[in-house]
Amino acid sequence: MSNTIIDTNFNFPNQKSVYKGKVREVYNINDDLLVMIATDRLSAFDVVMPKGIPFKGQILNQIATSMMKATEDLVPNWLIATPDPNVAVGHLCEPYKVEMVIRGYMSGHAAREYKAGKRLLCGVEMPEGMKENDKFPEPIITPATKAEMGDHDEDISKEDILKRGVVSEEDYLVLEDYTRKLFQRGTEIAASRGLILVDTKYEFGKTQDGKIVLIDEIHTPDSSRYIYADGYHERQDKGEQQKQLSKEFVRQWLISNNFQGLEGQTVPEMSEDYIESVSERYIELFENITGETFVKADVTNIQERIEKNVLNYLD
Repeated sequence: MSNTIIDTNFNFPNQKSVYKGKVREVYNINDDLLVMIATDRLSAFDVVMPKGIPFKGQILNQIATSMMKATEDLVPNWLIATPDPNVAVGHLCEPYKVEMVIRGYMSGHAAREYKAGKRLLCGVEMPEGMKENDKFPEPIITPATKAEMGDHDEDISKEDILKRGVVSEEDYLVLEDYTRKLFQRGTEIAASRGLILVDTKYEFGKTQDGKIVLIDEIHTPDSSRYIYADGYHERQDKGEQQKQLSKEFVRQWLISNNFQGLEGQTVPEMSEDYIESVSERYIELFENITGETFVKADVTNIQERIEKNVLNYLD
């Protein structure tokens, strides 16, 4: 689709390298700044879908940057500026090779593991007698190792993280503390918008002067799962599906089309109508979670627009 951005190949002044993740492309400027471009790529089950979703990159970038501003009093972050709707510029950091996943409710991956009879997730006990989307007595932290593009993130316990030396104990305690604080704030923001923040993940890095900061995205539909608060208890009592506002609907569609990212499986064809419906769901989430009306950026030539805005900023 011409109105999406799937791939970039910019060459900015003083550019040292470029890292391409599942949905973001990160340009290293002079080993000092990072220019992070949110593309319209859609990833599910750690697989990048063949077609982009219109405005998805803009939505992710604008939710993430607004949430960073809403939490910077609690936890320092990497962000400096947003020169374009799809772009965030921040401090160069050395990322920790672990994603801090925190779950307030049993949903998604946790629910699938629970259904399979497991009661231990990343070394954390899940109580007996729970059903999907029930609230945990306390939010649980279930970390995952960070996969390269094309690989799967893997569950890992705190004990294994420390034993393998993935993160030092001193740093890990900070990551845990920051994760709980951010989740609490995210829960409050969601509640003020009539939503429940079910679970989310945070990524952290260390700046060149040794400060631990929040990096990447925060409280977006790609990193978080939301459900509507209105009618939540009634639906739970009746054993009905919750009304979700997250990427889970894409995962469920893929599962119903026999795809879970497993070997030998083929990504099902996404029709133009389906792609349009996914874009509309992302816009719905943006408006719900931020409380603002989504303003579509000019997509006549996204590559040109991004390049011009970044060059102006770097100048």
